[in-house]
Amino acid sequence: MLDLTQTYEVVIFSVGDTKAGTKMGKLQLKNLGDGSLLNCILWEEALNRLDSKLFRTGNHVKILGGSYNEKYNNCLISNLELVSEAKIGLDEAQRDALFNAVIEYANEIEDEKLKQFVSSLLFEYEKEFKISPAARLMHHNYLGGLVEHTFECLEIAKTLMSVMYKKVDKSQIYAACIMHDFGKIFEYKIDEESGLIEYDEEFPKEWLTHSQWGFSTCMANGFKTVAKMIAAHHGRSEWGAIVDLGEKDLEPCLYLLHHIDDLSAKFGKTAISDLG
Repeated sequence: MLDLTQTYEVVIFSVGDTKAGTKMGKLQLKNLGDGSLLNCILWEEALNRLDSKLFRTGNHVKILGGSYNEKYNNCLISNLELVSEAKIGLDEAQRDALFNAVIEYANEIEDEKLKQFVSSLLFEYEKEFKISPAARLMHHNYLGGLVEHTFECLEIAKTLMSVMYKKVDKSQIYAACIMHDFGKIFEYKIDEESGLIEYDEEFPKEWLTHSQWGFSTCMANGFKTVAKMIAAHHGRSEWGAIVDLGEKDLEPCLYLLHHIDDLSAKFGKTAISDLG
């Protein structure tokens, strides 16, 4: 029997097509009582009837109608009630401030050709960069998540380089911090009204991943070291890295970007709930 008093947090939501050609929603909820996850399905009729804003990541909801499977770990939902609405992400002023801070770091790049390359991309795609999430689920998955994650990476890089061996090239590290996830502005799309994040269906027609976009774009413009750092920033090939950090005789800077990115992804403002 459904517990109509239990409150859940929306973890992730997506819509796909059934074999019959109708729409089906997949919703994962976290039980706020014991932290367990509940995987749910919504048929097209329920999707058409319910407000899409209900499914925003971080929302607290109650299940008003539905049925469990026999193991009670899956639920077919017919009705939901909103308990409290999560933020969509950062407001415009916060996104503007973070973008300006990223531009300040770009201006510290001493290689003029590299500075021009990075700055021109930032201004060309300013709107997209400001609103894009950094992920659908894993970290910074909200409006403005990418610009915040990028700023965190730059701040971490600055701190680390202040105490590290001076052979680290600041220009290349700053450029790699800015460019390593830049392809996500094309890979993801976010609804600015509901906060829902989806993969852009057009992106896979030209690219494999955002890392490939960053690597290819930097290589094509002659910035080979920055490209290699981007290729390695996921660490291991099974995690999506083009260059596996388990290989021998790699440049030290390749490891640095990986750890910078990982620190922000694990300890930065990683979720809507971190925004307060």
